[in-house]
Amino acid sequence: MDRVEQYLAAAERENTRRSYAAAVRHFEVEWRGLLPTTSDEICRYLADHAGSLAINTLRQRLAALSRWHVDHGFADPTKASKVRQVFKGIRSLHGVAEKRARPLEIEVVQRIDQWLGDRIEQAQTLQDMAALLRHTRNRSLLLLGFWRGFRSDELVNLRVENVQITAGEGLVCYLGSSKTDRQSLGRHHSCPALSQLCPVSAYQAWVTLANLSQGPVYRKIDRWGRVAAQGLNADSLIPLLRSLFCEVGIEGSEAYSSHSMRRGFAGWARDSGWDLKALMAYVGWKDVKSAMRYLEVSDASLRAQFEASLSSLPALAKDS
Repeated sequence: MDRVEQYLAAAERENTRRSYAAAVRHFEVEWRGLLPTTSDEICRYLADHAGSLAINTLRQRLAALSRWHVDHGFADPTKASKVRQVFKGIRSLHGVAEKRARPLEIEVVQRIDQWLGDRIEQAQTLQDMAALLRHTRNRSLLLLGFWRGFRSDELVNLRVENVQITAGEGLVCYLGSSKTDRQSLGRHHSCPALSQLCPVSAYQAWVTLANLSQGPVYRKIDRWGRVAAQGLNADSLIPLLRSLFCEVGIEGSEAYSSHSMRRGFAGWARDSGWDLKALMAYVGWKDVKSAMRYLEVSDASLRAQFEASLSSLPALAKDS
């Protein structure tokens, strides 16, 4: 790979490259479509999968096919008005409510952290290095992921040399790019040291135990307690967290995803009185629409708002 290709590869997230390649493969191999293709074939492809694939999946397939044509110098058939109309019709007939990740509530974080603390002490007593490393890493993943509202790609892209700790105050980590940083301008993320559920002490414990001085922060650990040189894959983080939650005995662990920590933190911040502007700046949301997708009002809060308004209604005189 020459330098131009290296820079082109670096400009796009690895997850995007993989998903686009899979989408093109699905069109060519599984559906037996020919590339380059026409708008009529794109419409037929959409129609054939309208009842089996989610709207977001179809949208991603269109984006991948669009990219393929542009990259290879062909006219983009996905931009034809007929394709847009077919897609609009599919949304009307097959649209379903977006399935959102279950938020990770602070009480659940506390419960998991306590469980991990107990297992860390047990592993130290038994001198079980593999278990000690795994539980210490998972504790750091959980607490830093929650308090920073990180997604899986942000957690796995953290590098030790880009994390600076100030004793007693907190840490600052730098990410060169993320999903919310479309221009790859880079951003520093600060996180304070806390009296409870502290992400800073959990991070320090992990990098010290694993003897990490550079490279990916969060890595695989084999059954013999060997820490891999490579970082965790973003796709592996959801199964890892769900497995941990299941071990702890958290009900409905399958409902959690890589967005659960961000949604949980956003809900905690809202309930703790953060204003929307401060929350958006901390998490990195660029627009209110993005933020509101994470800020659902609970049934209890909604009822309280209704009851507060009802309590101010004047009493009506009774009929004599």
